[in-house]
Amino acid sequence: MANKVIAVILAGGKGTRLEFLTKKIAKPAVSFAAKYRIIDFPLSNCANSQIPVVGVCTQYESTLLDSYIGNGEKWGYNGIHSLMSTLAPRQTENTANWYRGTADAITQNIDWIDSQKPDYVLILSGDHIYKTTYDEMIELHKKSNVDCTISVMEVPIKEASRFGVLQVDENDEIIGFQEKPKEPKSNLVSMGVYVFTWKALKKFLRDDEKDDKSQHDFGKNIIPNMLNKKRKMKVYRFKKYWKDVGTISSLHEANMDLLKDNDDLGLYNNDDGTIFTEDTHSVPQYIGRKAKINRSLVNQGAIILGSIDNCVVSDRVIVEQGAEVSRCVIMSGSTIQSGVKIKNAIIAPNTVIGDKREINLDGDEVVLINH
Repeated sequence: MANKVIAVILAGGKGTRLEFLTKKIAKPAVSFAAKYRIIDFPLSNCANSQIPVVGVCTQYESTLLDSYIGNGEKWGYNGIHSLMSTLAPRQTENTANWYRGTADAITQNIDWIDSQKPDYVLILSGDHIYKTTYDEMIELHKKSNVDCTISVMEVPIKEASRFGVLQVDENDEIIGFQEKPKEPKSNLVSMGVYVFTWKALKKFLRDDEKDDKSQHDFGKNIIPNMLNKKRKMKVYRFKKYWKDVGTISSLHEANMDLLKDNDDLGLYNNDDGTIFTEDTHSVPQYIGRKAKINRSLVNQGAIILGSIDNCVVSDRVIVEQGAEVSRCVIMSGSTIQSGVKIKNAIIAPNTVIGDKREINLDGDEVVLINH
């Protein structure tokens, strides 16, 4: 890529709002859409954008995530003409800290980034579901000659307080920023996707590192500090599907979105690239003679003998004859035994549900079920 761009993916958060699903694994390693993990989406977006170097900052329960990423070969990063590295906190001559915030994760890897000699650094979150290439955003950043470009979306004003909120002028240059304000001044929110001119970002990271009062966070510290110093910053207006799957309800909703007739995510459209993942090498799915399936996504290795309606079913799942499952996300290796009825649930991996239980049949709230 002309004027070298590299990407760094922040994938070290605990994801506590996903409850049991992230008790032993990092949020980016959580299952999504029956055959993928969440981290597949930003990594595939980088591969489809032909970004040659990607670093993945890991921290919380990183063993499975590190193993899954490996050398990046699943996404075409084989170390010959491209490179993928996992970047865990490490003891160095100057520090022995865990990553203290999103910005500190980049600060602790300045030497690694410098070794790649980039002009621009793309900073991504490892726990968002969206499908895109970053070419247009990067080109806008270069042409605008700004220090930072932030990818943004318009949301209903009542939802804006959950995000970083931006105010812009008539040229889409950023003139104000609020981090998760109680009373948002705009409905234009940050997606946590940034392009920085590396020379400028490195200076602000070094200054932030010396500030004992800082939370070392992009939204709380780096972005406001750049604005205060009158640095030129711009927004890139993202028009496609994007979902932060940080809660049980949002993870369930994003899975249910895949069952709509108008595939907003574009998962089944390869015009802007494929979402790459690990093949589980399971046997083919089996649909029994008395099975009833309506608007469901069923991965290989699943055995469906009962009834599923608007469900996302991962590999090695068994739905026995006489079981009735509606609007559920059933993760890998789970068994729904005969006589069980479930609605509006996420069923954690390797869960067995029996005893003819009836779960959440009248509930609108999504529940998480685990063994």
